[in-house]
Order: sequence, then C-alpha cells, then structure tokens
Amino acid sequence: MRKMCPNVDKENGLDTVLEVPIPEEMFTNMGSNAAVRWHNLRALMKAQGIDKKSRLAAASSSEFMALLKLVGSPLIPFQVQPDQSLTRPIKVCSIEASTAKYIVQQYIAAIGGQASLNSVNSMYAVGQVKMVGSEMRQGDGSVHTRGNCEVGGFVLWQKNPDLWYLELVVSGLKVSAGSDGKVAWNQSSSQPCHANKGPPRPLRRFFQGLDPRVIANLFLDAVCIGEKTIKEEDCFILKLDTAPHILKVQCTPNTEIVHHTVWGYFSQRTGLLIQFEDTKLVRMKSIKGNHDNVFWETSMETFIHDYKYIDGINIAHAGRTATTLYRYGEAYNHKRKIEETWRIEEVDFNICGLSMDCFLPPAELKREQHDSEPGIAMT
Repeated sequence: MRKMCPNVDKENGLDTVLEVPIPEEMFTNMGSNAAVRWHNLRALMKAQGIDKKSRLAAASSSEFMALLKLVGSPLIPFQVQPDQSLTRPIKVCSIEASTAKYIVQQYIAAIGGQASLNSVNSMYAVGQVKMVGSEMRQGDGSVHTRGNCEVGGFVLWQKNPDLWYLELVVSGLKVSAGSDGKVAWNQSSSQPCHANKGPPRPLRRFFQGLDPRVIANLFLDAVCIGEKTIKEEDCFILKLDTAPHILKVQCTPNTEIVHHTVWGYFSQRTGLLIQFEDTKLVRMKSIKGNHDNVFWETSMETFIHDYKYIDGINIAHAGRTATTLYRYGEAYNHKRKIEETWRIEEVDFNICGLSMDCFLPPAELKREQHDSEPGIAMT
C-alpha cells in the first residue's frame, strides 16, 4: 500500500506521510499519468473528494457517504468491558449458556491463550477494502451486486473497546469514526460530525477476527443454539440478543430499534471464529402521526479467514462482508446489497505514545457536548 506522497511544491522537500495508506490500485485509478495522480492525491489529503461520480449504485454523493458509513464503520449494540475476566462460572447457567462458555474457552486457546491476550494494552491495524453494490430493488427477490469495485484503505487505532479511532478512504471520500470513552461519533469529508445515541460501543470491525479479547468477552454471555456447516467447516453457533433496556437508550425521537441480534460461528475443528453476523431492525416513526411506519432492516454477514500469528496472537487477515438493506412498510418493499472484501496489511500491539489525545472527538462535537444539558444523551 502507498504510504507517502512526494512534495510537489518543493523539489527538495520531504515526502508527506499519508494519514490513511491507500492501495496501489486506488492510486493508479486516480488519473491517466503521474502528475494527475499526484494532484488528485493531494486533493484527497485535503478531504476535498476527487471523484463526484455515483458509487456503489448510489443516486448521489450523500447517499454513497451514508452507505460508506453503514458498511465501513458500524457499531455493535453491546458494551464490552476490557477489564473483565475471560472466564465465567458454568454451574449457575443453562446448558446452552454453559456450552457457549466452553466454546469460548476453546477459542481463547486457539487464538493464543489468555496470557497472550492479557499482555495487549493497545493495537494498530492498516488494511485495504474493495466494495461493490446494487441498486435499490423492489420486491422480495434476490439482489446482486454489479459495477466496478470501489477501492480504498483504512487505519485503525485502539486502546480498549471504548477508546478507538478509524479513518477510512474509499474512492476519494473519507469517513472518520471514533470513541473517547464517553461518546462514539462519526463524520465525513462532506457531512458534519454526528454522535451516536447511547453509551460508547465497539466498532464492528474488531469482531471480524481482529481483536480476539473483545470477541471472547462478547460471546461469554451468549448461548449455543446449534451447529451449521460453513464452507465445508462444521461450526457451533453462538447467539446474543440485545436486551430491550439497552436498545431503548440507542433510540432517537424519530427511530425505534426493534431488535439487534448477533451470531458467531466457531469452527469445531480449529476453535476459531470463521463467521460473524448481526441483524438490526429499526422502525422509523411516522411524522404524520398515523400507524403506517417504515422499517429498515440491516443484515451483515462476515466470512473470516487467513489467520496469522502476530506476537503470539492469531489474527484474521482477510474476509468478506455482505450487507443487505431491506426497506418495507407503507408502500415500500425494497432491497439492496453491498459487498466488501477486506484484507489486513499491518497489525501491531502495545503502541508507544498512544495517549487519550489520539481519541478526542472533533472540536464541533466537543462544543455540542459542552452546550448540552447534563444527563441528556445526544442523537
């Protein structure tokens, strides 16, 4: 991946380090010759957006940005405590819950052991993505992605599940997201900063085999609901349903989260997580006051592979995420699909100098928090 941009203003000037490394393929697509590519890369560094064409079959740049946020930086519904024990008592729970705890212990062993996980206090990752999407189709039939792949890269920093920062660049447009331990937020090069409702939560990308400790902590509270074969691999299925009181604090005045369910598929042969799924159903409250509500259902399915040991910890380095959006209610019955293929290029642990300042939200969000009344959650 390309990490440097030459100084075109000064012949003997030092190269500029890119905030987000980009794939060589993305750089090649930025122009017909080197001069145009460097000009466009500089525009990208200034968050100007070099490409105004419709992407992912989106009708506009704003719609593309919304899809990019949805696929590139979603959160899971649960808070995960980094300091809690990776073991739970088995005697006081159901057979389904005790089976899930046993499966998680096998996962911890397969990933490198509890001692290795406990030695990690921070991490850094660089990766590349390729995305392709479909148009919004009417009816209940299947939808298929089409068109050219949108290529991009991301960089991710994390100190614990509530302290993280992501920068994602795809097709010349940039999304930033993060959490400072108090609020999770996201923003883009063309849209203002937005705070997520409710307490800070982990980024979904961590659960794609990238952070084994949060994966283990999450599924310790799951239940085992059966078995399934995925790509010729026999797996145990662990399931987590989000409690109503957790969903309630994540709702807004105009939306109600009906349910948000998470599944993990753990290989019976290796003990590793090979698929991560979640489904979220949101009811859009009617503005007119009638009962004809519109529902949005988002289903994300991530297949995980290419595990490699980094400092004694088994980390997934590649995968594919398929996201399906359903809109129904009133006169609506539409569906669209977006697929993302991702690969991790670099991973490192225990980053020196990674302070709280690295996770501060944008200035405008800090001003909004200061102006908000105490105890009032932001939308």
